[in-house]
Amino acid sequence: MPSQRPATVQLRTSLFEDAVAIVEEEYAQELSLDDIARRVASSRRQLQRAYAEIGRTTFREHLTGVRMDRAGELLQRSAGLTVREVAHRVGYRQPAQFAKAFRRHHGLAPSDFRAAHRNGGVAQAA
Repeated sequence: MPSQRPATVQLRTSLFEDAVAIVEEEYAQELSLDDIARRVASSRRQLQRAYAEIGRTTFREHLTGVRMDRAGELLQRSAGLTVREVAHRVGYRQPAQFAKAFRRHHGLAPSDFRAAHRNGGVAQAA
């Protein structure tokens, strides 16, 4: 990659950080690259470049990662929530789509993840 001007790096870093802050705060809502770009006063392409060059990822991968991390936390801590409820809380309207993304990210189905962490927690406490 050719060396970027410092002002370009600074701009892309700022765009990326602003986008990350929005995703971290609003991951459960409908978010799109176009929406985030508009909110950080950037073009879609500039934000894509910021994700690629600064974050070494894409917007979609970042959003999915945040949602899957939060889903994992909910499954571990909130035994009273169904997998469907967890899916909705992290921004998925289709539980099957959520389960597929969760399995791809964590390597286990949501229910198996919960069981593994529940059993792991019990084994550690005993």
